[in-house]
Amino acid sequence: MDPAHVLGIELGDAVILRNAGGRVTPGLVQDLAILATVEAVETVLEEDGHTVVRVPVNPDARWIERLRRARFDLAFNLCECVDGVAALEPPVIGVLELLKLPYTGSSSATTALCLRKHVINATLDRAGLPVPRFALVRPGQKMPSVGFPAICKPAAEDASIGVEQRSVVRTAKALEERVRAMHERWDDILVQRYVDGREVNVGIVNNTLLPVAEIDFGGMPRGMWRIVSYRSKWETGSDEDLGSAPRCPAQLPVKLTRELGRISLEAWRQVGGSGYGRCDFRIDGQGRPWLLEVNSNPDIAPDAGLARMAAVAGMDYAAMILAVVAAALEKTEAPTEARWSLARTLSGVEALTPEELNAQAAARVASGPR
Repeated sequence: MDPAHVLGIELGDAVILRNAGGRVTPGLVQDLAILATVEAVETVLEEDGHTVVRVPVNPDARWIERLRRARFDLAFNLCECVDGVAALEPPVIGVLELLKLPYTGSSSATTALCLRKHVINATLDRAGLPVPRFALVRPGQKMPSVGFPAICKPAAEDASIGVEQRSVVRTAKALEERVRAMHERWDDILVQRYVDGREVNVGIVNNTLLPVAEIDFGGMPRGMWRIVSYRSKWETGSDEDLGSAPRCPAQLPVKLTRELGRISLEAWRQVGGSGYGRCDFRIDGQGRPWLLEVNSNPDIAPDAGLARMAAVAGMDYAAMILAVVAAALEKTEAPTEARWSLARTLSGVEALTPEELNAQAAARVASGPR
């Protein structure tokens, strides 16, 4: 599996965390793309005067000790998975939090929330945001009724893994067959009402909206579903790649653009997003926006959608990367003692000094179990 990277920065010093090298699993070409992003980010940071160290995130976890011993000022987190497992991305961020090492992007909690599609959908739906009808299907469960056409996706993957033309189904029989086939690989399958229409993306950098981009499906071969599949993302030159061309800015009515921005910022607030993110939408035939996903720490490569949107806004790649770094360094948290003291006060207990708390804890240990 190719590198999951953290770039360590000494501001002086930075560390780039990335997917770890070693072996490459056939088909996971998105991991190879991380290397180009690492090099691009590294160049920006070095040209800005920082010392940068690459730290591959290997399953053996030796990278944790490397981070602990080093005195980095910031971790630029480019780790999207560990050994090909996307669900291990949040624990990597959790290590940075445990080490109290400032890092770019969203927290472990936000990343875990956004990774679980049914959980994030429930959160956004409960907040009153427009989410297409959805359900989670586990092995042995009855097929849900969300209407047709419906689209089936792994509930906890990214990079469009598990999404292809056969993911969209028109009948109950086709739905059952597709879900059964997907259960051979994944336990949790998201089934969601497919929204026919335009697909647009809204980028966010430091809580600032970027120009809306659109996926132009005008070149998609006749008879194919207009979706961003795995092939459209990772098989360069394929019919689905050529048939799903990004365009920025999207040509949309001003009112709809404003509504997309409003929904995106509220969704970002609901998930506790930080640094940079992207919200993906479909717009139906009546011009209504439907929120599909909130992506924390999306692809930040020079040729990716976020950089493209930033460029249209007048922000070059270096400026975008440095803005992400600035946002990471601005994140502050009160010392543990101060937070615990405030928690005690809000629990109706008199605040104590650290010395008094330690004495109280020692007394409880000495008295034995209650």
